[in-house]
Amino acid sequence: MSSDLRIATLADLQAVQSVVNAAYTHYIARIGKKPGPMLDDYAKRIGDQQAHVLEQDGVIKGVLVLIPESDSMLLDNIAVVPEAQGLGLGRKMLEFAEQAAISAGYTSIKLYTQELMTENIALYTRIGYVETHRAEEKGLKRVYLAKQLN
Repeated sequence: MSSDLRIATLADLQAVQSVVNAAYTHYIARIGKKPGPMLDDYAKRIGDQQAHVLEQDGVIKGVLVLIPESDSMLLDNIAVVPEAQGLGLGRKMLEFAEQAAISAGYTSIKLYTQELMTENIALYTRIGYVETHRAEEKGLKRVYLAKQLN
């Protein structure tokens, strides 16, 4: 199986939205509403060249959204279709995100996740992210994490 991570184009918009919906739908029951990534404007993210797609054997299986900010790179979204989870695609996108941040001159990368997505918080903590704060924004209770980069 070959996989390729590239900047998304508008031709990828439907696939991007499908990946995000497939990856996050199961959280709706847990948090009582659609998670933030399901509400994002991916046409804008693609137009701003902030969205990447991970193709495996020609099929888009993952989405990564990186937003450069003044102090660090924001890893705004990472999603893998459920049937491809556990294959290392998420890890590949996380490594890409960290390298993109370093290449852009940042010394840290940050992200946030919904506080009830406890498995995500545990994963990010295991790979070196540290919780910085919690806040409620847009009606969503978020946990903010950051990782120092070498």
